[in-house]
Amino acid sequence: MPMLHTPNDAEAGAAMNGGRRPTIVAAPASASPELSDRPRRRTFTAKDKLRILADIDRAAETRRIGAILRREGLYSSTLSEWRRQRDAGAFSALVPGKRGPRTAEPNPLSAEVAALQRNNARLTQRLARAEAVIDIQKKVAALLGIPLASTDGVP
Repeated sequence: MPMLHTPNDAEAGAAMNGGRRPTIVAAPASASPELSDRPRRRTFTAKDKLRILADIDRAAETRRIGAILRREGLYSSTLSEWRRQRDAGAFSALVPGKRGPRTAEPNPLSAEVAALQRNNARLTQRLARAEAVIDIQKKVAALLGIPLASTDGVP
């Protein structure tokens, strides 16, 4: 049986559309691997904050503060906060602090307290052993009928 040529869908569409073939659309490009999925909060170093504040102070005379705010992507409230910190003399506050709960500084006496507690536990154990030995000696003396020497009011 001879094979007959049957046009495929693309050729049939090209014949119906005046000889044009269907347009092939490429798949969208995947996201760049250099971009992170989650945006990160911008942080400014103390040097950057002081530089921006100096630019703003110089621009205050020419009324160009808005241009600097747009260029840096800042709000005026951020500048107010930075000015307050600078005027308070809190240059250490301009350095971004470590986030999260504060860790307590170790007590310098805690090592000595731990050593004394270990020594107390060791001596308490020795005392319990000594009292047990004395009790056994008293019971043996009572069984053998040996009178114990009396001490001056000490049992």
